[in-house]
Amino acid sequence: MDQNALGRSTVRVTELAFGAAAIGNLFTAVTDAEAEQAVHTAWDAGVRYFDTAPHYGLGLSERRLGAALRSRPRNQYVVSSKVGRLLEPTPGAPGDDLANGFAVPATHRRRWDFSARGVRRSIEGSLERLGLDRIDIVYLHDPDDHAGPALDQAYPELDRMRREGTVGAIGVGMNQADLLARFIRETDLDAVLLAGRYTLLDQGGLTELLPLATDRGVDVVIGGVFNSGLLADPRPGATYDYTAAPPDLLSRALDLKTVCERHGVPLRAAALRFPLGHPAVASVLVGTRSAAEARDAATMLAHAVPDALWAELRERGLLPVDVPTPGEAS
Repeated sequence: MDQNALGRSTVRVTELAFGAAAIGNLFTAVTDAEAEQAVHTAWDAGVRYFDTAPHYGLGLSERRLGAALRSRPRNQYVVSSKVGRLLEPTPGAPGDDLANGFAVPATHRRRWDFSARGVRRSIEGSLERLGLDRIDIVYLHDPDDHAGPALDQAYPELDRMRREGTVGAIGVGMNQADLLARFIRETDLDAVLLAGRYTLLDQGGLTELLPLATDRGVDVVIGGVFNSGLLADPRPGATYDYTAAPPDLLSRALDLKTVCERHGVPLRAAALRFPLGHPAVASVLVGTRSAAEARDAATMLAHAVPDALWAELRERGLLPVDVPTPGEAS
């Protein structure tokens, strides 16, 4: 599987990345064995970049990912985790964490902390849960309402850790493009993780973020390529950004599917391949909870997508006329 370097760092990521939120019991539970098989199947398919965070399942994602990778040579894979939410024990707390999206017991609570000390504490906790001696990439996680301390305190600490060699590359991960663009303008990042805003249905990242990243030598990892489900299986009841898809977006997704099928391409394959057409994009990250999903993601990314498909999507107004496509990027 092709690999790309992130920014000016020596960290290289595969074009397909394993998103480990789902093995942290995102929305529904998976077993330890299912999580392990998902990671092993992704590995067998060539994936060498795995993304997690303390937020995912109150640390369960990190523990499961670390356990699944333990037998693999450490110099053959890349792990990213995130800072900004500290996990604090809540002994004896009843209930679960479903209010935050994870089917796990409420053993901890999350506390926002973008201080320098919070960054160090978060990374120490992640290393312990992962069972690793280093994290290759560290992202500031969802600093939407914490831009001040993230820029003034958390970023300088990550920059210091990068210069120390404690982490290999640093970045910011968010669901919006505007604040990510500000971070690129005001800091020296290696990468940003943009979720849901550069897909077949939403090219919001194309307005400023992606051109700016190209100019500044910052690489982009694209998450949410299926917009939480609509581009994986467009049908009544499908979700878009984790809520019911509006009728206009469902109609647009069905039109995309029709064009793809006319060219013999599954919509999932086009959705996975599309972001890689932009020169700033280094990897697409797919949330994966099972061996079947890991296998499908690799198969879909490898599926040939003819230039004629992209041309027809433009002609029908389903993509902007000036959007870069994978055929042009190659």
